[in-house]
Order: sequence, then C-alpha cells, then structure tokens
Amino acid sequence: MKDLLGRPFDQTITSKYTAINGLIYLGFGALVLIWPGMVQTIFRDAEFVGNEAALIRVVGMTVMVIGWLYLFGGLSGGRRIVAASVLDRVVLVPLVLVPLAIAGVFPHFLLAFALLDPTLGIGAWLLLSRSDGPRFYSTTRTPSL
Repeated sequence: MKDLLGRPFDQTITSKYTAINGLIYLGFGALVLIWPGMVQTIFRDAEFVGNEAALIRVVGMTVMVIGWLYLFGGLSGGRRIVAASVLDRVVLVPLVLVPLAIAGVFPHFLLAFALLDPTLGIGAWLLLSRSDGPRFYSTTRTPSL
C-alpha cells in the first residue's frame, strides 16, 4: 500500500490531469457496474432483451480497470502513459464505438462515450504538448552543516 500511495515528486499538470481522468473513469465504471439500467434511464437506450445487463456490467468493470491504470499512471508521473492514452482515446475508441452505435448497439450510451473519451484525450494531448517533463526531487534529506 505504501508504494501505491507514495508520491516522491512534484506532479506536473499532465500527471494530475491523467490521475483525475482515472478517478472519473473509476466513478463512471462503478456506476455502470452497480446500475446497468442507467443505460436506459440516463441515455434512453432500448430495454435489455437478454443478458445485456451482464455485458454492460462487464463494460463498467473494464472502464474501472482503465480508470485504475490512468489513476496510477498519472500518479507515477510518466509522460508515456499520457501519450499512450491520447492515441487510444482519440483513434481507437471512436473507431470501435461509433460503428457499433450506428449499427444500433446502445447508440446513445456508446456515442456519449465515443465523444467524451476523445475529448478528455485531446485535453491530455494539449497539456502534454505545452508541459515539460516531471520534476523529481530527492526523498532523502541532505545533512546541514
């Protein structure tokens, strides 16, 4: 737990942004996992006819895992996690979700995610392109003379 919670550096804005995105994903994923019916209630998509609620719960768990990785990727201070997240969020997510939504698979739910995810990814890219690398400092104290 000490390794998970330790922060031996002054975090950059990109690290903080990625960690906050991770919290957003953790919260949204938990909501979907606990309440799969939110797909109908909030997004007004069609009622489940089979085992779709279980599949939506799997989506929620997957989003939670992504959020966990973004949270700790951001807390680690690495710029690579931010850059990697931009690529998959801006290219891969819409490439997969938009055709599914067009085909009628939970169109409102998937289109909302296909818009939100790239938007957050573009925000990360803008911050990454304007920032310098992480600022590390020593956790050991130098003796005073």
